[in-house]
Amino acid sequence: MTQVASYPTRFRSAEERGRRLGRVLKYAGGVREVDEELLARLGAAFTEQDELGADLAAAMRLRAGDPHRVTMLQFRTALEHGPGAVPDAGPALAAFLRTAEQDPPWLDRDLVDEGARAFRRFGRTAADVLLQLSLIGGYRFGGPPDLLVATGGLTGDSTRRRLAETQSWAVAVTTPGGLEQYAPGWRTTLHVRAMHALVNQAFAPRWDVERWGLPINQADQAGTLGLFDGTVLIGVKALGVPVSRRESRAVMHLWKYVGWLMGVDERWLVDSERERHRINYHVVLAQGGITEAGPRLAQDIVEVLGTLPHGRWKTERNLSMLSAFLGRESMRELGLPWRPPWAPAMLWAANSARHRVLGRLPGGRDRLDVAGGRVAQRILAEYYGSDDRAVADLPA
Repeated sequence: MTQVASYPTRFRSAEERGRRLGRVLKYAGGVREVDEELLARLGAAFTEQDELGADLAAAMRLRAGDPHRVTMLQFRTALEHGPGAVPDAGPALAAFLRTAEQDPPWLDRDLVDEGARAFRRFGRTAADVLLQLSLIGGYRFGGPPDLLVATGGLTGDSTRRRLAETQSWAVAVTTPGGLEQYAPGWRTTLHVRAMHALVNQAFAPRWDVERWGLPINQADQAGTLGLFDGTVLIGVKALGVPVSRRESRAVMHLWKYVGWLMGVDERWLVDSERERHRINYHVVLAQGGITEAGPRLAQDIVEVLGTLPHGRWKTERNLSMLSAFLGRESMRELGLPWRPPWAPAMLWAANSARHRVLGRLPGGRDRLDVAGGRVAQRILAEYYGSDDRAVADLPA
């Protein structure tokens, strides 16, 4: 790992606020006292990056004619057909893909597929938690939201497209078989990894590294991974979906492999939901306060919800769930109106009937699988409004 500085100034700059916001994580992670060693590792990780991705991004930015240069066409061709399809590719591209082709020794692909099926059974509830608690909830801390504003991601007219791309990627990686080598989820994850590396290359020279750390760094990536595994598990349980220990372990293993493909350091890859909550609690303590980027992003997303089919209903439903998840103070900080928590109560009752009654009847789990897949495609169709479901092009 490359370190470009000591701790950035945002590190632990709003720790008391983090303690308040992280109370549920503290309880779920069994945290009795702050692990100062873990916090120190997180502080250092703000200035650490994915080195393999960085090497590829550097090769992509070389001048034409350099034998080590990797073009966008070469990258896309190799990602589609393997590095053998690009015999003149530079060593950075070959190393990037060959590393991804070598399964880590801990990988259990059957468990990955089991996790994908469990995640898909969560249906719209998982999508709700990802949007409200993971995405908008994450805007309560500075750093990544400010980068999204700087890059134009999830702001203004691009908001709907970026939400669609995120949903498309989530569907790809949570489809059984989607993370087999060169399957859609596997390729899309490596595509996103390269995109992150290119953003780091482009923005680091003009980014306030002293304040934020690197634009895309290992501490923020660890926190983001935690939003997809542990946070979703907390959220769906709170909304009435029963999750067995086996299902929890499978979902965690699924995202552990996704994190590995994404270039997240193995220190932050865990199989235990409880351990993820413990790490997430310390991630929250390590953060700075909210910035003006957070409310802007959150309000843009709520505005997009109003443009979807049945937009008024979707807006009020999501505001009700956000109010329950985040609380009055966070809603005020994000500039969002508070609503009574009628939607979570209604969803809890529906999920209890669906999963605890219908799901236990003969063939019930299979029906939940099918229903979850249909919901995912319906959400994609709502966001895209067309059949154009490609992940964002890599920046030139």
